[in-house]
Amino acid sequence: MPSPRSRGSGRGSTSFWDSDVIDVVVPMEQEGTKAVVRSWLKQVGDPVAENDPLVELETDKVAMEVPAPAAGVLAEILLASDADAVPGAVLGRIAPEGTETRAPLIRPERNRGTPAPNPRIRPSTSLGTSEAGRESRLSPSVKRALRQHSLDPAIIEGTGRGGRITRADVDRAVSTGAKRPPEGVIPAATADLRAQIVPHDRMRLAIAENMARSLAEAPHVTAVFEADFSAIAAHRAKHRDAFAAKGIKLTYTAYLVAAAAEAMKAAPAINSRWHEDRLEIFGTVDIGVGTALGTKGLIVPVLRGVEALDLEGIAAGLDDLITRARDEKLTSADVKGGTFTISNHGVSGSLFAAPIIINQPQSAILGVGKLEKRVVVREVGGVDTIQIRPMAYVSLTIDHRVVDGHQTNAWLSRFVEVLETWPAA
Repeated sequence: MPSPRSRGSGRGSTSFWDSDVIDVVVPMEQEGTKAVVRSWLKQVGDPVAENDPLVELETDKVAMEVPAPAAGVLAEILLASDADAVPGAVLGRIAPEGTETRAPLIRPERNRGTPAPNPRIRPSTSLGTSEAGRESRLSPSVKRALRQHSLDPAIIEGTGRGGRITRADVDRAVSTGAKRPPEGVIPAATADLRAQIVPHDRMRLAIAENMARSLAEAPHVTAVFEADFSAIAAHRAKHRDAFAAKGIKLTYTAYLVAAAAEAMKAAPAINSRWHEDRLEIFGTVDIGVGTALGTKGLIVPVLRGVEALDLEGIAAGLDDLITRARDEKLTSADVKGGTFTISNHGVSGSLFAAPIIINQPQSAILGVGKLEKRVVVREVGGVDTIQIRPMAYVSLTIDHRVVDGHQTNAWLSRFVEVLETWPAA
């Protein structure tokens, strides 16, 4: 047998086979959160081509597919569904074509407490359960199609290997008019039909963990200002069609991002990270924008180098990020490394929210409430007048270990000033 090689580099030897095998490893790059194995897209014994999607991992922010590092046969699964997947861990192994696999094909001792699946059944995250208790093993494209057409995987008969639902099965269900209950809702197994059980998914559990940790570690303080959106509303009305002609959607969020970057000059410590022995103040402004995914939770894609972008560049970058977020096409790089976050909670109707929990390890988060017409007093020619203006409450929640009220109010003052004095041209 060839001598063993270092694992984690992609190639290694194992006593299960007489020839070299290739390790499939967890990518080293991920956003500092716990990853788990969501589902295997191949089963032991399946042939694979190089770069074939092999296994799907999930963190609280993104789902990612790990491709096959080489062609061959999936010979062993080391981490089955729901197992923790730390960076660099070996997920499974690929043997050269023609290699005779030997039992055990799945090694339960490496699954960290996860029961070893039947080698002839494709391991997968249970994303839905039929009346007979059958697990639904869904690929990313199948899951997107189910959400798009509001279908319950439990009512679809899978024709793939091991009963796995394929995209063709979903298309057939759509063509026959299959129906489903509200997404994510499973009737309770009790006589009381009024009760419903909504299981937590991994994203919701991870969000809960991160939010609780942020509140426990950082003393949150919130300051509130009111902003007049008249100037940017006029500018947007004047330039929206020109942006659209270039394929760019000009949203109010683009103005918020631009104003936030400018406000960093008034209080640079807002754009920072707290460490036990120092404060790390960033030279670039990388702003994350909270993007709702319906019942699937929230994701925060990051627009980088905002301080160097004009309004068109900001609008184009946001349009791309938000579109890919809602199409589930973000990569781990798209959600990592933000230095500041904006929560535009007003788009769903709220006037004000506090405290908006800081997306640690950042030091602050901006909240923007619902834009609505309100009666305000404005001085014109030395005389107070009553006017109707588009107004919104804006809040800055800060980590009080990092900054105090003076910097907080200086930041908000400059932020509001930029919005209210936006040039008309």
